Amino acid sequence: QVQLVESGGGLVQAGGSLRLSCVASGRTFSSYAMGWFRQAPGKEREFVAVITQSGGRTYYADSVKGRFTISRDNAKNTVYLQMTSLKPEDTAVYYCAADRGSIVVVTTSRADYWGQGTQVTVSS
Repeated sequence: QVQLVESGGGLVQAGGSLRLSCVASGRTFSSYAMGWFRQAPGKEREFVAVITQSGGRTYYADSVKGRFTISRDNAKNTVYLQMTSLKPEDTAVYYCAADRGSIVVVTTSRADYWGQGTQVTVSS
């Protein structure tokens, strides 16, 4: 069983930056592919970014490519999402997800574990 706790959300002006963190419980964090998703009001949850167990590969949604960076620190059981050049359309609740399988499992919203989310609001 893995518990995920996100933090770092908040209110920021357009063009600003935020760094989200997701801390995982347990001693096998390095066995999990990790991802970030978001859900805006009235919209379906959407994939944002994913990182492999080793951190060697990352993939992004087209809407955030070049602005967001996913990274992980396996010694701290933490995955990060650095968000820059934020836009009002980035406003959403951001969730992290974890799965022992491939990044495809995470990317397609089939991860076994999900956090409770952290709110990001970008004002224009």
